Amino acid sequence: MKAIILAGGRGKRLRPITDYVPKPLVSIKNIPIIEWQIKYLKKYGITEVIICTGYKTKMIENYLSIKNMGVKIKFSIEKSPLGTGGAIKKAGKMINEKSFFVINGDTITNIDLRKLAKKPNSIASIELRTKFGILETKGDQILQFKEKKEVSDLWMNAGIYYLQKEILKDLPNKGDIEKTLFPDYAKKGKLHTIKFKKIKWYSIDSFKDIEDSSLEIEKIIK
Repeated sequence: MKAIILAGGRGKRLRPITDYVPKPLVSIKNIPIIEWQIKYLKKYGITEVIICTGYKTKMIENYLSIKNMGVKIKFSIEKSPLGTGGAIKKAGKMINEKSFFVINGDTITNIDLRKLAKKPNSIASIELRTKFGILETKGDQILQFKEKKEVSDLWMNAGIYYLQKEILKDLPNKGDIEKTLFPDYAKKGKLHTIKFKKIKWYSIDSFKDIEDSSLEIEKIIK
């Protein structure tokens, strides 16, 4: 199996670190995000990874060239940002298999890819999580405080996809898959989801995300 890692963003919310290194090389527990992701993918039988890059590509190439990750690594380099849809379309030219995985380049999780692969053109979804504490109220009276929690029956895109190669023809040359192909396929009943409850999931968008994920990452990706 092959997987595409969408790692072309500039990571502006992690500046000033990302002024000097690309987001995939930002470290969690002294190991770059991209290395954690490749370890995760390898665990589920991925033998080849295609990394979509644009910003400071050479730094990523140089880092991975001295690492023995145990998987074949290729690069799909964007001269200008293509969006997630355009990036997948371009990288997909390197894939001969009928299906492949896609993961956002800032996602750290223990979602079981084998479960995701049970349905074609599927999105991994997790229960929506609040970023803030919850107030339980009655009228204008506060009854109790609750910490951050998952909101039942509201599902969010976890940034991991299992796609059939045939969709590449329907992807835009430039634009996001979440705004183009996914809404269209959803209307046509051609898109599925696998729901994951009580899993670990982090999107590394801030220094707090780095701090929070560092507490558990060695348990998440063994």
